[in-house]
Amino acid sequence: MEERHKNILQRNRTNLVKDLDPSKLYDGLLEKGVFTHDMIDEIKSSGTRRDQARQLVRDLETRGSRAFPLFLECLQETGQHSLAELLQNGVPTVQLQPATPTEVVRPVLKPLPVSPPMDVDKQSKDDIPIHPIQRPGTTPSPSPEREYIRPKPPGRTRRDSIQSYKMDASPCGHCLIINNVEFEPQSELKDRKGSNIDCDKLKRRFKALNFIVEVKTNLKQRQIKHELSALSKKDHSQYDCCVVIMLSHGTEVNHNRFPGAVHGVDGQYVPVQYITNYLNGQHCPSLQGKPKLFFIQACGGDERDTGFEVSPDEVEPSIGGADDQTDAIPMSSSSDSLSMSDEPDARTSLPTPSDILVSYSTFPGYVSWRDPQSGSWYVETMDRILEENAATHDLATMLVMVNNEVSQNSAKGLYKQMPGSFNFLRKSLYFQTQASPEQSLA
Repeated sequence: MEERHKNILQRNRTNLVKDLDPSKLYDGLLEKGVFTHDMIDEIKSSGTRRDQARQLVRDLETRGSRAFPLFLECLQETGQHSLAELLQNGVPTVQLQPATPTEVVRPVLKPLPVSPPMDVDKQSKDDIPIHPIQRPGTTPSPSPEREYIRPKPPGRTRRDSIQSYKMDASPCGHCLIINNVEFEPQSELKDRKGSNIDCDKLKRRFKALNFIVEVKTNLKQRQIKHELSALSKKDHSQYDCCVVIMLSHGTEVNHNRFPGAVHGVDGQYVPVQYITNYLNGQHCPSLQGKPKLFFIQACGGDERDTGFEVSPDEVEPSIGGADDQTDAIPMSSSSDSLSMSDEPDARTSLPTPSDILVSYSTFPGYVSWRDPQSGSWYVETMDRILEENAATHDLATMLVMVNNEVSQNSAKGLYKQMPGSFNFLRKSLYFQTQASPEQSLA
């Protein structure tokens, strides 16, 4: 698409997301060759109408020079004339609040009347002293502010300081592991030696944490979507949690929530934000309010991190050999398309990704290292951290431990890796650490 057309879309993105009806455009955009069937399916799976509109505009920017005029034709054909006219003019319609003359603005600083103690409740909350004034002959009652700052009673455990998710169902929930090892020749992607080691470790670990573990190997893009759809259609009412683990090649793509994408063995990818959508409250009601955990062992891009120098007392022994491999392929498109014009709309209309945690093996845009003999740095470290700390620490704390340990590694004596997560959990999450009777007999 021509740069001037991209600029018009970006300047008018707020209006498009607010007013566009994508469902009326799909057939026309398909017939005119602007989008493929797969692209239409991905846009439809992105969530609400506004989510679909936002994703449609983003994907439109990646198409050819004819995409913009054909999009205008589709708008006219489906009766969305005001949007077509807006884009044809190339000037965004911006509603501005009428300016208030500065001369009538009330001065910020003004003399304050002297208030007797009895008027303390009429002052702003910020003016209330921590120790309220005691009136003669009365017994002071604690204000909400005093209750808030009151020290916690001794002996209170850290787990009680914040709510924790219910995690006592047996089994705790489903855990789907998609392990892509052998890639088709036309994909031009190398086989992922060592991934089976990762898969075996994670299968044992989450079985020990009382999950029903299912492993799917060497899936194409459509098969990945099918397995995720099947998982979303299960009845999770009797379970407390759901886990999805992706072991594959990855790349960086356009996104408005969760970065990155995971490749099928055919070379086609599924964006991480679509992977999470399958289990959100809209598509999987039986998981509403329950933690949904996604662990992504794949590259976020093709950039290699050489790290930076630190003082000797900050350095711990690092591991990593000359044979370490990456799970990267070149970035398929820029992820920096979230322009400022989209910011006001994003604040008000993005669906809340509550109760979701996405843990990445590497920072978005960078490669992830994997040893053919011992598996990936990320999975090897996470497996050990879970084994040693799941009985006493919550998940977020353990992931910080993983981040720290992996950051100490070096590949080929030079390259570094930094895992991270997008944490939208509302409570602390503590795994079960004792197998259920049914599991012990299995």
